[in-house]
Amino acid sequence: MPKVVNAVAEYKGDVKDLIRYQRITGHLIFDVKLGEIFRRKVRFVADGHKTKTPSSSTYSTVVSRDSVRICLTLAALNDLELLSGDIENAYLSAPCREKVWLRAGPEFGELEGRTLIVQKALYGLKSSGAAFRSFLAETLDDIGFKSSIADPDVWMRAATKPDGEAYYEYILCYVDDILCISHDAERPMKQIGNTMKFKGNKIVEPEFYLGLRLKKKQLDNRYVWVQLPT
Repeated sequence: MPKVVNAVAEYKGDVKDLIRYQRITGHLIFDVKLGEIFRRKVRFVADGHKTKTPSSSTYSTVVSRDSVRICLTLAALNDLELLSGDIENAYLSAPCREKVWLRAGPEFGELEGRTLIVQKALYGLKSSGAAFRSFLAETLDDIGFKSSIADPDVWMRAATKPDGEAYYEYILCYVDDILCISHDAERPMKQIGNTMKFKGNKIVEPEFYLGLRLKKKQLDNRYVWVQLPT
C-alpha cells in the first residue's frame, strides 16, 4: 500500500507528547471495478466516525448539473473543446487538516507496530473532502483560474484564441472529476497535472459527466457537444 505509506510519517517520540492529537484506527476495503476489466482494488480507510468533529469547516461543494449544462452551451457558442480527467488518489494528494495518529497494523508491512502521524487527508476522516477541495482550489488559483460567484466549483480564466478573439476557459470540478472547456483544453489540464496526477495519465474527451451522456457532433463548420438521453 505505497500510497498510504506515503501519507504517514513515523513518530519516534513518546505518544504522550502528541498534544491535541487523536488516535485513530482504520480498516481495509476491497473492491472489484467492473467497468475497468475487473481491476482489483484495496483502500485503507480511517475510522473517522470515532474522532471528534474538527473545529474547521468540513463542508465541501461540488459543481451543479445546471452549471454543467450552461457551460456546455458556452462551449457550443464559442466553439470550444472539452477534455476530462479523474485525479488519482485525490484525497491523498491533500494535506491532512486534523491532528491524528495511528498504530500501524500488518497492512503497513515493515512499519507494523510503529506510531504514525497522518500527514495526508486519508479517506474516512471528517475533514478530508474539504481538505482536498481546498488543495484543488489553491492549485487552480495558482494557474490563474478564479471561482465563479454563481457556482464556486466553476472556475474561469480569461484567454485569447489564436485569431485574437477573447473568451473564458472553464474548469468544472466534481470532487476528483475534472472537466475542462477551452480552445486548447489540453494546456490547462496539463497545468493541473503538474501538481496532481490523473488516473492512467489519461486526459480524454468525455463520454459521461455527472450522469450526462455527451457526444461531439458536427454542426455546419464546427463541432458542438450535445447531451444525449441516458
